[in-house]
Amino acid sequence: MVVNACHHFDFERKAISLFLLILLGVAAGPAFAQDQNSTSSAANPFYGSVTVQPVTNEPLKLSLDDAIQRGLKNNLGLQEAENGERVLHALKTEAIQEFLPTIRLTVATGYYMHDLAALGFGPSTIAKFSSSFPGGKLPAGFTNITRDDLTEPQIHFTQVLFSGPVIQGWKAAGAAERAAYFNKMSARGEVVQQVAIAYLRAIADQGQVEDANAQLAQAQTLLDHEHAAHQAGVVANLDELRARVQFESQQQALIAAQNQQAKDLILLKREIGVDPGQVIVLTDPAPYSDLAEQTPEEVRAVAYRSRQDYQNLQNQAVEYKAVHAVYRSERLPTLSFNSYYGTSTVNGAGTHGDFNAVGTLNFPIFREARLRGDEDASKAQMDSINEQLDDLRNHIDEQVRAELLDVNTTKQLVDVARSNVELATRALSDETDRVNAGVDDNLPLVTAQATLASAENNLVESLYQYNVSKLLLARVTGVLEQQYRVYLGH
Repeated sequence: MVVNACHHFDFERKAISLFLLILLGVAAGPAFAQDQNSTSSAANPFYGSVTVQPVTNEPLKLSLDDAIQRGLKNNLGLQEAENGERVLHALKTEAIQEFLPTIRLTVATGYYMHDLAALGFGPSTIAKFSSSFPGGKLPAGFTNITRDDLTEPQIHFTQVLFSGPVIQGWKAAGAAERAAYFNKMSARGEVVQQVAIAYLRAIADQGQVEDANAQLAQAQTLLDHEHAAHQAGVVANLDELRARVQFESQQQALIAAQNQQAKDLILLKREIGVDPGQVIVLTDPAPYSDLAEQTPEEVRAVAYRSRQDYQNLQNQAVEYKAVHAVYRSERLPTLSFNSYYGTSTVNGAGTHGDFNAVGTLNFPIFREARLRGDEDASKAQMDSINEQLDDLRNHIDEQVRAELLDVNTTKQLVDVARSNVELATRALSDETDRVNAGVDDNLPLVTAQATLASAENNLVESLYQYNVSKLLLARVTGVLEQQYRVYLGH
């Protein structure tokens, strides 16, 4: 048995470095949706994608489910998270080697020249062996320079039998891999959220374009009517001018709505891997469904079970705890076994075997200052991650309550917007009858049309905000990918 502190130090530091690399791989993972106001993939990778489909002449029909599946397949942010998980898995696989035996096969052959005098066999020493030769003297031509051909095949075996840092480091590697998995799942939820909101925004834009077209057609009809009435001398020129101003205002509204729709469609295509030049047709209408009432306590309980970022942080806490144990276990001895077996053939004069079997027990000595420093630093990191975990619990509670308030508020706004549309529609109908009866001129009618247009736009926007608030509630609950259809009533 051999005590070798230097070998223990090198091996131990190598193992710790490997497991810390795994830990840093999770800590350096991408941050998701930190800047919701930025639509640049440089600031937020979830606003980018890998384009995999060339442009076709046929319009691409796209449902909400299709868009989400394309996003999950092509979104840049998700692919970064998946690549991060693969890196962590590869590092953990590398860490397995610390537990497995290492077997190497080496074969060496060569021509060697030796100086006996340099090796300690001077003339006086060699003379002592002269009696061993025939006649009691050295052979003629004997020289201090010898030559030989040596061939040595060897098989080497190395096995770590016990190491505290390796055992604790392996626990850290397992927690790191689990954290990377939940990091990826959190990224999937982010993709579903971004794509669904972009799709709903495009649907809302489409509704606003259709509404603007309807309002423009109505304004055109009113303008034609007032122009004909003015030509007939029934109404004043002012009435026709009012109708023309209303018509051109609706033209501006239509142009703005079409432009906004085109830009939002480009953003949607960028997030799901569709070429910006590809024409797409959204096949799903704006969903509407009342959400079942939930208490903050019910939603919070589900969030604690389902939130991927919460599970990610929990596993990071396990990692740091294991890393702290790694440094504490540096004080423990390490037991390893090394051996080899081989054969040697010299100048073709026959072969003989040789072997070596060594057990090594390593004790750390005179390293307490560094050990305490490592332990204190890792303890501070462990305390920090636990504090972050406590803060996230409170933050989840706040998010749940805030999103429930938003869902309830936007639902009320939808109800009010629907009522406004009904009232504006009735007002426009009454005013149309009054104009046709010659009671009013067209100014009240134009005002009623503008009021209805505003009410319908408010309804479209309210429906969009209500659906978004339900999606965000599902997101903070941690069930968005699995239940977005339920929350949207899709």
